[in-house]
Amino acid sequence: MQATDQEVFSAMQSGEIPAFEMLFKTFYQPLCRYATSFLKDPDDAEEIVQAAFIGFWEKREAISIDTSVKSYLYRAVRNSCLNELKHEQVKQRYIAGETVMGEKASESADHLAIHVELEEKIKAAIQMLPEQCRLIFTMSRFEELKYQEIADQLNLSVKTVENQMGKALKIMRAQLKEYLPLLAILMSNLLDS
Repeated sequence: MQATDQEVFSAMQSGEIPAFEMLFKTFYQPLCRYATSFLKDPDDAEEIVQAAFIGFWEKREAISIDTSVKSYLYRAVRNSCLNELKHEQVKQRYIAGETVMGEKASESADHLAIHVELEEKIKAAIQMLPEQCRLIFTMSRFEELKYQEIADQLNLSVKTVENQMGKALKIMRAQLKEYLPLLAILMSNLLDS
C-alpha cells in the first residue's frame, strides 16, 4: 500500500470522516462504471457501490488491507456484483418454475372442469335413453357385462341386446356430439400424462 493510501486509510479507521469522504470522491465514479460492466443497470451498480462504501465505513476498524484501498474496494464491488448476478439467476429459475407450475395447475383445473361437465352431460344423455336401452347400456358400460351375460340376466336374445346397445350408442352420440371434441382432448391429455 502506498504511503498516502495508508495514511488516508489509517485516518479513516480512526473515524475521521474527511478521510472517508476523500476515498469516496476518488473511487465512487470509477467503481460505478466497474459495477455497471457486470450488472448493465447503472442504478443497480450504484446501489452495489454505495453498499460497499457503507460496509467499508462500518467495518473500518476490523479491516486489514495488504495491497491498496483501491484493490480492496474493487474486489468488494466485484464480489457483490457476482453475488447479485447469482441471486438474479436463482430468482429467474424460481420465476420460471413458478410459471410452469402455474400453467400445470391451470391445465389441471381446466381438465377437471371439462371432466365434470362431460360427466354431467353423459349422465343426462343416459337418462334420456328408453328404459330397456338404458338398462342394457349401463350393464354393458358400467358393470362391464358381456352381451351374453346381459341377455341371460334379462331373458333376452343376444341379438336384442346388440340392437339395444346400437340404439343406445346412436342416441348417446347424437346427445353428446358437441362434446366429442372435448372428449377427444380430454382423452389425449390423459394419455399424455
